[in-house]
Amino acid sequence: MIGGLGIGELVIILVIVLLIFGPNKLGDVGSAIGRGISGFKRAMKDKDSEEDKEEDSKL
Repeated sequence: MIGGLGIGELVIILVIVLLIFGPNKLGDVGSAIGRGISGFKRAMKDKDSEEDKEEDSKL
């Protein structure tokens, strides 16, 4: 169960999304989401390393 959704609900959502976007667009949307998540993680990692450098310079 993901966020209160069961397997049946997830299958229905997937079928609806597939009907709306089609199989070709679905791959494009998935890769765009993956790039967005990757960019977000990279930005968070950079922010954490900058904060660590600031803390080290204060000591």
